[in-house]
Amino acid sequence: MDRTERAVEIKHSGSNCCQAVLLAFAEELGQDENTLRAMGAAFGCGMGAFDATCGALCASEMILGLKKYSGIPVLAEAKALHAGFRSMCGSTHCGELKGIKTGKMLCSCDDCVRNAVKLAEKMI
Repeated sequence: MDRTERAVEIKHSGSNCCQAVLLAFAEELGQDENTLRAMGAAFGCGMGAFDATCGALCASEMILGLKKYSGIPVLAEAKALHAGFRSMCGSTHCGELKGIKTGKMLCSCDDCVRNAVKLAEKMI
């Protein structure tokens, strides 16, 4: 099973989107599952519970930092990752992605998780 589908499986096993993306990279990050679950615990339903950035995107940004940071900010890479997610999903805002106000879903949680994993793999 590839990492994208493993992340979706993790999500369906009771993790939020952020935790699912982080846990899919556990081995590569050299972090235990409890630490990664704790890191992503506040990002269910995006930052601010639908009010801000998608949790899956937040996880991919965390992975980028954990893998690429060497004392110098990784802002250009973070900006590219953010733009890639917006292009793939239609927004970076969880509430917009889920269609909370509009009733029109732009991207499912499963696809947000898949896209965040794909982008993280590409960036690291």
